[in-house]
Order: sequence, then structure tokens, then C-alpha cells
Amino acid sequence: MGRISISCLFPASWHFSLSPVVLPRFLLPSFRQLLLLGLLTGVMGLLYLLLVTGKGQYSWLREDRHIHTRLGRVPDMEATDTNNPNLNYGLVVDCGSSGSRVFVYTWPRHNGNPHELLDIKQMRDKHRKPVVMKIKPGISEYASTPDKASDYISPLLSFAAQHIPKNKHQETPLYILCTAGMRVLPESQQEALLEDLRTDIPVNFNFLFSDSHVEVISGKQEGVYAWIGINFVLGRFNHVEDEHGAVVEVQVPGSDQQETLVRKRTAGVLDMGGVSTQIAYEVPKTVSFASPQQEEIAKNLLAEFNLGCDAHRTEHVYRVYVSTFLGFGGNAARQRYEENLISTTQIQNKLLGQHQGESADSPILDPCLPADLQDEVGPQDQRVHLRGTGDFDRCRLLLQPFLNRTNDTNTSLNGVYQPPIDFTNSQFYGFSEFYYCTEDVLRMGGDYNSTKYSNAAKSYCATQWKTLKERFDRGLYASHADQHRLKYQCFKSAWMYEVLHSGFAFPAAYENLRTALLVYDKEVQWTLGAILYRTRFLPLRDIQQESLKGSHSHWHHGFSFMNNHYLFLACFLVVVLSILLYLLRLRRIHNRSTLLRGAPASVQWLEEGLASPDLPVTL
Repeated sequence: MGRISISCLFPASWHFSLSPVVLPRFLLPSFRQLLLLGLLTGVMGLLYLLLVTGKGQYSWLREDRHIHTRLGRVPDMEATDTNNPNLNYGLVVDCGSSGSRVFVYTWPRHNGNPHELLDIKQMRDKHRKPVVMKIKPGISEYASTPDKASDYISPLLSFAAQHIPKNKHQETPLYILCTAGMRVLPESQQEALLEDLRTDIPVNFNFLFSDSHVEVISGKQEGVYAWIGINFVLGRFNHVEDEHGAVVEVQVPGSDQQETLVRKRTAGVLDMGGVSTQIAYEVPKTVSFASPQQEEIAKNLLAEFNLGCDAHRTEHVYRVYVSTFLGFGGNAARQRYEENLISTTQIQNKLLGQHQGESADSPILDPCLPADLQDEVGPQDQRVHLRGTGDFDRCRLLLQPFLNRTNDTNTSLNGVYQPPIDFTNSQFYGFSEFYYCTEDVLRMGGDYNSTKYSNAAKSYCATQWKTLKERFDRGLYASHADQHRLKYQCFKSAWMYEVLHSGFAFPAAYENLRTALLVYDKEVQWTLGAILYRTRFLPLRDIQQESLKGSHSHWHHGFSFMNNHYLFLACFLVVVLSILLYLLRLRRIHNRSTLLRGAPASVQWLEEGLASPDLPVTL
């Protein structure tokens, strides 16, 4: 038998010959061995598919997203890589009542999956600090000189421009959104300020800016943006399969067929500031109204919107209730309480001929102040002296009329309409005063328990003021707690309790409220929700561009990742198949030589290594 020459489609240097005498016996396997080898290869391929690609065609992609979701909850403290050409930027200027702040956000190119939102994060400078700048006073202070509005804003935009690569300015959207300070101005003054911004900013800056990018937003919009921002950071808009996450059944707003889908449960938001209190939560089911008047009122409090980039998809359609209550913040409520106390005392003194509260020797007893605390309230000509008795339960009873509740169904503070809350399947986060009341002094921030909270508040109220001051001097309270907090903690504890349980009608046994200052160690501003909502159609551009790349656009953003795995698997199978074909070829050659020389000669050829002519074998 001659020499076997193997000539593959490889470089010439790879051409070589093998003599059959040196071929080991396992290179000439039997049919049974070939079948076993093929079966083994198939099992290995199947195991690879199960381990790498998961149970379903794209389950590995879902798992990858799930991992990214968990990682996204960890604060991204790394400096933003401004050299990354695929990074996009956006600006939001929050023009508040006391000042204005610019926030710079970044996000990578959208992954092409229409089910997912942009991965927006706050930009961080080289020192890993958020790119934020604040100036004072508020823009409303320029109401009489509206032509200076753009000069007022310019330092914020110059600051942002220094951090964003110059070649990205032209495609960086800029939004200037004004809140409470501007809302109180007459419409003519508002428009004059906005017009100056619309005219001058495009001249001085090269950002993506149009007339619709500057406006005075309503309290409802601000509340919706805050709700979006918090739920985005919590990962509640990432609708991946999560066996440990709570879900809710949603009747999609605006669907004629009342389409129902099951998705992640979103979190409601409770926020109590010094002046106002706000509540926002998703209303998953269609609500019915007691009267046409109530329906008309509800329209102003319910916001229905689509966060997704495709208006025809319903997975990111939300119905959110938002209501803001001016005068129901902690400080405003105390002021209303004191004003009522002063007027009531004056009327009683006049009717009864008394001088109660006019001096420290005959003070008015106030159950909402810590025991034995002396205080004076009211203007100079109407000063009233108070002495605390520290009675938490009595204080709560006195505060209930200030909630202005009515007997109407589905109403809350001030008789305002409130859709039913499914307390058995809901979650809320309490911010600002909800956190300060539970944490600063009582040190109970986090998961809220009404029984533990009320017991701690009772104990605090009943403690002598002298003892509380000693504890404060020893640093037993939160570092940012001051004497003003100590003084009015009893009142605010009772007010928060009543707003939550009497005003918003949360059951005393409700266990899914968490008070917090930050979400995953991040201060979440409503501006995050604003840019997420206002850039929601940008992914559509990336998806369309992706679809133009070729016929494999259905692979979406997982193309490179999926390509690596399947390419490896394909190469593996090709190599195995080539080996099998090669072995089969060798077997045919062996059988042919056996027929030509006879069985004994074949055995002798294998045992003695007789030379044979070259037989070309091409793979």
C-alpha cells in the first residue's frame, strides 16, 4: 500500500504525508466506534446549549439582563469615560423657587431591544463626583427683568459644556424645566422669561435645544417625573423574568379590549417637605367614578403615559395617580396649628375674661411639644406662651381636623379624590419628612412599623425637655439633627402618623412602607425621570439604524454576544464533522487496500509498515 498524502485547503507548508504504517489502530475505527463518537459529540453539543444558552432560545439574554439589573442597583461610582464615542449626554436644568441646578446625564448607545429603556446615569467627573452645579436665587427673581434670564442660566450651561466633549454638544439635548417659583408668577411674566431663554441660548450654546425644551411644568408633571426616577433606579421598568420579584396584574390604559398583562410591581412615593405633601403611585386597574364630577377631577390627577420608544407596545404604559397638597408639609402644618391655637386662645380669653397664655406664668398647655418645653409663638403683638405636656395620642386627636377629611368615598387630604390602593400588593417609599421623622431622633429609618413607631414617638414626647437636650449634647441623635428638629419632633411625629393613616388611609398593619433618604445610596431627583421620559423616543433611532445593518437585525443587541457563542459551537461541530469524515475516508481507503491485497496482506501491512504509493486525500 502506498503513502497517504493529506492536502487540505491550507497553506502549502501545511501539506504533509502519512504512511499507513504509522497510523494507530484507533484512526481506523469500526462503524460502532464511529456511531459512539458521533453520539458523544451530540451529547456534548446539547450540554453546551443547555449550559450556555439556557432553556430557551434567548434565556441567556434574559439572564444577562437580570445580572445587569442587579449590578445597576449598585451605585456607579466610576468616572464617566468621555473618550467613549458611543456615550450620549443630556442636560436638565431644574429652575426651582430658591435656586437652579443643572444635572448632566449619560447613557450608552441603546442596545436595539425595543422592550428596554435607555440606561441613563448621572455623569461623574474625574474625581467620581456627580456633575451638578447650583446657583441662587431662583429664576423667578428676574420676573421684572426677563432679558437677564439667559445671563442667569449661562453659568450652569458653561459648567456643563466643560464636562461634555465638544463634538457631542450638537447632539446633546438640553431641557430647562421650571417648577414652583415660576408657577406663582403671572403667565405674562412666565412667558417673558421663557422667551428670553428660547431666543438667546441657541446663540450662545450649541446644544440640541428647541422651544419645547423650556417650560414651566405642573406639580403633576413634577410628581410623575419623581415617580419615574425612583422606579427606574429600583429597576421596576426592567420587565425580565424574576421569580423573587413581586408582580402586579395591569389593565393597560387606553386599550379598547382592556388588555391585561403581568409585570413588575412599581413602588409608590410619599414625600413630605416643609410646605407640601405629595403622593404618587401606579393605578393598575381601571377605576370607576361615583359621579361625572369626580371623573372630571380624577382626570387632573391621573397621568397615563408610555415610557417605551414604540407607541404601539403596551409593556411600558403606566397609569399614575399624583396629588400635591400645599400647606400639608411639616412646617406649614405646624404654622396652621399655631395660628389656630393663637386665635382660639384670644377668643377664649375675651369671652371668659382670662389672660391665658399671655405670660410664662400662665402658659397654654401644648400636648404636641416635649414635656416641660417652654415656647413662644405668634407675632409680637399677639405672643402666646406655651408649655409642652408631651402627650402623643392627645396631639394626634388635635391634629385630625387639620387634615380636612370628608366622608366621601375614595378621598384623602382636603377631600381630594384618591383611587383605591391595593394594600395587600403594593409598596411605598417615604422621603423627606417621612424619613427625618423616623430616623433623625427616633433612629427607626427603613422598614416602617406603625406600632413600634408610635411607641417610640410616645416615649420621646413624654421625655423631659432637659433630658432631650442632654442626649442631644452627647451626640445621641443623627448628625444633621438640630434643636429645631428636637423641639418639633413630637408634633411632626404625630402629623406624619395622621397624614399616613388617617389622611391617606394606610392600615396600621401596613408593612410595605420604607422610609429613605437615598435609593441604593443615590439621591434620586425628579430630573432623572424628566430626561428618561423626554428622551424615550431616542432608542427608536438606534433600533432603526440597527435594522439597516443587514438581514440579521433580529439578533438585536445580543448579536456580538450570541455570535461568539454560536460561532464557537459551529466551529466545534465543523471540526468534529471534519474529523469524522476524515476517519471515514481513511476507513474506505483501508477497506479498498484490503480488497486489493487480501486480508493477510492488510494485517501484514499494519504490522510490518510496508511502504505504499501516495494516495491523495483532499478535505
